[in-house]
This record gives sequence, C-alpha cells and structure tokens, in this order.
Amino acid sequence: MVVIHIKRNDDSQFLIDTTLNTTIDQLTTSVVAIYNGRLKIERICSEMEELAKYGTLYPPEILGLTEEQVVELKITDHWGEQCIPSGGFTFVKDPIGRRNGKQPRKEMQDVINNTVKEAKAMVSKKLVKEDKCLTLKIIQNAIDILKGAVMIVYPMKLPPHDVIRMEFENIEDLSGTQASLEVMDPMAAQLWFCGKEMYRDGKTVRDYVGKIENCKVIMKLTKRGQGAPGREPVMTENEKKQWMLHAYRRQEELKKLDADDDDSYLNSEWADGGNLKRAFHGIRNISWRPGK
Repeated sequence: MVVIHIKRNDDSQFLIDTTLNTTIDQLTTSVVAIYNGRLKIERICSEMEELAKYGTLYPPEILGLTEEQVVELKITDHWGEQCIPSGGFTFVKDPIGRRNGKQPRKEMQDVINNTVKEAKAMVSKKLVKEDKCLTLKIIQNAIDILKGAVMIVYPMKLPPHDVIRMEFENIEDLSGTQASLEVMDPMAAQLWFCGKEMYRDGKTVRDYVGKIENCKVIMKLTKRGQGAPGREPVMTENEKKQWMLHAYRRQEELKKLDADDDDSYLNSEWADGGNLKRAFHGIRNISWRPGK
C-alpha cells in the first residue's frame, strides 16, 4: 500500500492510500474527487453556521433589496413562512441581509453546530499529522450527517433556493464566486512527484514511485497551465529551527573560549618548571617571612 501525501501550493491537504498498479489517471480522478469533496463540506459547514444564526436564505427576488423596497414592491418570502425550524424561532436580524432572521432555538442550534464541528473534524487537514487517510466514503459520510442535522431542524426541508439544499442536491451554482476558483476540474488536474509531471497516458504509480509497495510519498496537485510547483524544502521548519539553535549554542561556546586567557594555565603548580628541583632539595612550601 502506497500512502500519498497530497499538497496544493505547499499546503498539506490530506493523505490517500493506493497501490503501485493504480494508473495516474485513476489516481488523479480520486484525488480531485476528495479535494473537491472537502471544499464542498467547507462550503456547507459555513452556510450551516449562518443558518443556525439567522435562519433560511431569502429568495433571489428579495436578495439585495432594502426592507423599504421589499414593502414597496409587496414581495413576500413565502418559503420563509413555510420553513420554520423545529421548536420555533427567535428573530435575529441578519446584518448583511441574506437570511430571514428566524433563528432556531438553542437546542436546534446545538444540533447544527455540533454536527458542523463533527463534519469538519472528519475531513480536517490535521488528519495528515495523525497519519489518517481520507477516502470518498468519509467525504460522503460527512455530507450525510450534515444533511441529517438539517432534516432534524427543518423536517419540511429548506427552500429550494437555499444554497445548503442546492449543495446537498449537487445543483449548486458557483459561477462568479471565489469558491469557483478553488474547485478543481478533474480533466484539467495534474499531479507532480519530485518535480516531474505525472502523465495520464496509461502509466502507473509504479512508473514514478518505484517498486517498493509500502512507502509514503509527497505529490502536489495543480491545474494544467500553472507550471511545475515548488520543490519540497531540504529541511522542515522544525529541523531548520533545531539547526539554528545548535549553531547559536556553538557560536556562544566559541565566544567563551575566545574570552578565556590562554596563558592562565601557567599559574598552575604543575606548570612550574622549578617545582621538581625544589622537591628534591626539600625546600618546598618554605615561607621567607621572618619568624616571630
């Protein structure tokens, strides 16, 4: 089993396990699916946190209008009147005017927020340090528990225009958003290993990694046309800090040695040239002060 550490712009993403016989095309497709799945979960979690605070999303015809304009145009949020959270709500105005302000009760907020926390932990980048691999099954499980939490709080479902529901139904429209720049097109994705592009022309992982099955390697994910990513540094940040600390300690030791008097040993008894002669003549430890 080959464990691959996937990076994007030198930023650790996740670990994935595969075999030497896996083709580069299959590996790239799996990596992109997991990468995009993590982004999808992040988007859903972000919107669900807003859902717990301010209720469901306004319909498109209301978004961008002031309260006075809504009254003047006599537009009604029919979906907001139908989609009431379980246990009722408390009105808390959305400061940016995207949601209707019908905040679920505390216990329902906890259901959403605790599930969001759990889903984030399932796909966290911290799993890399824990040597835990990410799979499409884990991605789907995280989405399922998020969907379940929404069903508990909103058993009648969210409005069809709410981005959370659209994400669950895979009909989200990301055009014109920052998220659209982050999502990776499977056909335009490239993997790099040791500064070399891994071509999707039928070659396998074995052709790049070698014949050792049980190993861990780093691969980087880019979009076609971005060019080769930067190589991995020779030393990690921790190793660099340790090396600098060692160099500093060595420098301080050399400073102390330079400050010491090199001739100080001449004052020692063993360095006295006449010490042996006096020992033979029996005149050691003689005081020349006059007696009393």
